[in-house]
Order: sequence, then structure tokens, then C-alpha cells
Amino acid sequence: MSARGIVKALAAVAALCAVSAPALADDTGFAYTHDLRKEGGRTCFTDHYHYGSGSGATKAAAQKDAVGSWISFTDFEYGSDWARFSRAASKGLSCSRTGSGGYDCQIEARPCK
Repeated sequence: MSARGIVKALAAVAALCAVSAPALADDTGFAYTHDLRKEGGRTCFTDHYHYGSGSGATKAAAQKDAVGSWISFTDFEYGSDWARFSRAASKGLSCSRTGSGGYDCQIEARPCK
């Protein structure tokens, strides 16, 4: 193949990736290995929870860190469509003081989109 042919082929691949990448980035497809159901206009995992943990000088900072942990792992595994904590179901939160005066928090929730 000529250099010009290689450049054309690479341009075609780049164009294809530019078109398909956003769809792949939003939903990895792994969520469909779990049982799902409709809940209030959302599609949610029926009994599979994701967890997050965080720490901070204040309870609010520790909660924010825990939510960020939940979002990060859910996004990695299922894609950004599933990683919106605001849409999650069956949310649970527990926080405790640390010996240094800060807070540790743990959250759990079923991903929904």
C-alpha cells in the first residue's frame, strides 16, 4: 500500500473512532450482565450495589469523597450513563469520626440510568 493509501486508511479509522467513541464511553455494556428493572423512569440494577469510601476534615468533605469514589468505580465498570449518583437507588451512607478529628464515610447504592 502506498503512503497515500495508508494516510487515507488512517483518516477513515480516525473518523470512525470519532463517531463511535462517545457511544462507547457512555455505556460499556457490562451492566446488562446484571438483572435490571424500571424504577421511576430509570433503569436500575435490581440487587447489585456499588460502594464508595472517602475521608475528609469535615463530614461534608468525606461524603463528597465517598460519592466521588462510587462515581469513579461505577464509571470505570459500566460507563458514565450509570455513574450519576443523583440517579442511583437504595442509597446508604455511614460516617464516623477518625482519631485525628476528621471523618470517614462509606456509601452504597444501586446504579441507575
